[in-house]
Amino acid sequence: MSLSQSLQQKLLQKLSPQQIQLMKLLQVPTANLEERIKEELEENPALEVTEDHEDGLGEEMKDEFDSKDEYEEADGSEDEYENIDISEYVSEHDDDVADYKLRDDNYPDADEDRVMPHKVETSFHEVLLDQLGMLVVDDRTRKIAEQIVGSIDDDGYLRRETASIADDLAFRQNIETSEEEIESLIKKIQHFDPPGVAARDLQECLLIQLHRKKNGNKSVDMAIEVLTYYFDEFTKKHYDKIQRGLNLTDEQLKEVINQIIKLNPKPGGDVTEGNRSESYVIPDFFITNNGGKLELSLNSKNAPDLRISEGYKEMLKEYDRGSKKDRRQKEAVLFIKQKIDAAKWFIDAIKQRQQTLYNTMHTIMDYQHDFFLTGDETTLRPMILKDIAERTALDISTVSRVANSKFVQTEFGTYRLKFFFSESLSTDSGEEVSTREVKKILSDLIEGESKKKPLSDEKLTELLQEKGYNIARRTVAKYREQLNIPVARLRKEL
Repeated sequence: MSLSQSLQQKLLQKLSPQQIQLMKLLQVPTANLEERIKEELEENPALEVTEDHEDGLGEEMKDEFDSKDEYEEADGSEDEYENIDISEYVSEHDDDVADYKLRDDNYPDADEDRVMPHKVETSFHEVLLDQLGMLVVDDRTRKIAEQIVGSIDDDGYLRRETASIADDLAFRQNIETSEEEIESLIKKIQHFDPPGVAARDLQECLLIQLHRKKNGNKSVDMAIEVLTYYFDEFTKKHYDKIQRGLNLTDEQLKEVINQIIKLNPKPGGDVTEGNRSESYVIPDFFITNNGGKLELSLNSKNAPDLRISEGYKEMLKEYDRGSKKDRRQKEAVLFIKQKIDAAKWFIDAIKQRQQTLYNTMHTIMDYQHDFFLTGDETTLRPMILKDIAERTALDISTVSRVANSKFVQTEFGTYRLKFFFSESLSTDSGEEVSTREVKKILSDLIEGESKKKPLSDEKLTELLQEKGYNIARRTVAKYREQLNIPVARLRKEL
């Protein structure tokens, strides 16, 4: 087989490290941007926040340039360091390297006064462990109880088998115990707050809560009977079977249902949900109505005042003024150049992020102008990522990254950006409307229905078609599920 050479042309598309960095920053919401900037500040000493700037930064490294006598002149092996160009870093007429201001007219002064929420939490398991102090137990029993508490899920249920808990204690803590002892402690923990904690399933959870409410209340006693002997029938709303089995009147059954629906199916949810970071919504954008004119501003947290360290620039000037440059100095100046370049790339990426966020949100605001003026969901226009991408001349993937995990605060509430994106649906007149509008009307129809005789999907389809929307029953069922609304039988009330 003979060897041969040939020329080939190939068209390749590669993302530069700066482009990759920008794409990653676009996805970061305001709540996490500050943490991302802190990471960069820790990794790159040439980058600093203007308010926290300290003139002494870099003084230690300046010693590298002051003690020139200790090093020999570079020889021929240092060719890789001979072509160091630092003119752009030491120019007296170019101060942009040393200072980058990221604030502009899009960040009003009033934005600084907005109170931004911060996360302060006590975990669900810490709440339970605090209550262990009410049990008069020795160290061994306390360790067993702590193991049980540690096995409870965030929603408050104890799904781990008793035998498995005993094995964990034996192998990990060298504590011999029996299933009976563990069960005894579980019963005690089930008296902790919130009521229903440490239950093995939903039925036990609800029964624990009812037993704590008894006090001679007949409706509570009847509710206990229903959940004990007719739990499956109750969950499926087969009320006629329950009435026949327990010989209950309609009024008694209504009292039983009222007792049960007041119970908490997820006892750990109140603590856990309140501590999740998603509960602390920090808006990325603010839209205000100023005399009928919409005004958009970015959250000030989106625009930190970053700059290149003045100390590092001074070190380059010191190197440029010196006549004797040894290998160690050249290694140091290469390190400084790399860090300054990395800092410039990061600052440029932040600036591009701000501009991209603002342009994209401004386009969405113009597109959904009527909604931001009125807050009426039925005025939302059909809008997909492609519509915004075409108007902003951005790629669809870039618009998607901007819309991901971002929030906008309006006079009518705070919304996810994804809320404004929806498909279209045709009406009888041929007009295209947003599926969000159809869902709002569907939700209103269900909210206004008679709960004694809720509307079926077929009836909802007929009502929507009467309003001029061309929609099929299966589409109504899909929208109902997306709205987390159960079927008609499960919406029925006595």
